[in-house]
Amino acid sequence: MSLTFRVPFTSATYRRHLMEATADGPQPNAHRQRPLVLVVDDEESYRQALLAGLEQEGFSVEVAADAHEALRTFQRVRPDLVLVDIMLPDLSGIELCRQLRALAPVPVIMVTAKDSEIDVVLGLELGASDYVAKPFRLRELIARIRAVLRRGQPPAASGEEILSIGPVRLDTARREVTVRGEPVELSRKEFDLLALLMSQAGKVVTRERCIDRLWWDQDLADTRTLDTHMKRLRRKVEIDPANPRHLVTVRGVGFRFEA
Repeated sequence: MSLTFRVPFTSATYRRHLMEATADGPQPNAHRQRPLVLVVDDEESYRQALLAGLEQEGFSVEVAADAHEALRTFQRVRPDLVLVDIMLPDLSGIELCRQLRALAPVPVIMVTAKDSEIDVVLGLELGASDYVAKPFRLRELIARIRAVLRRGQPPAASGEEILSIGPVRLDTARREVTVRGEPVELSRKEFDLLALLMSQAGKVVTRERCIDRLWWDQDLADTRTLDTHMKRLRRKVEIDPANPRHLVTVRGVGFRFEA
């Protein structure tokens, strides 16, 4: 893979950086002077270029060549952000993202040559904070990293643990949903969207609020992702998804949950 930036780098320098990074052990996140980014990619030239480029921009960097090495390194250094290529030799980047997010709520940026909606939505559903498609410029990547780090962690959940309105029963603690007495499997974002609307039942929830609550750690300018999740949710909740009774669209404003 070729990048759109070039940085002089040698194998000796690369090894020196790795030795220096592990010599004194990782610093706790709160005491780091520079944000620590873990770069996961199987191409050595890519890892080396990003190691140099990110360090020049003020970041500390650790690298991993595959998902298993990434998981070991993650446990050792607890990075502030992980940059994951979607194509890895042992696990997919999407699966690695899922496992990392299960360990800790660390921001993850997916790097992919695939820019179809299904790949993007799947990665975001599993907790990725953002994605960038190859080829990209270093300046663009740095801007995305800094934006994700600025946004920080999601707001704490609040409200009742169990919501039962009309035919839908939602258990926020167990993350379980039943519709007309039957269990329904929802994705993470579908569940969060339904919980948000049910917590404000009878009231209009704007599209902007939905995006802010569900995609708090991204700059989601394209609202088609929200529409895609709503369509999938209606197929699982409504008897007639084309004429929804419970998940109602308020044209030009947002959505409302009706009993």
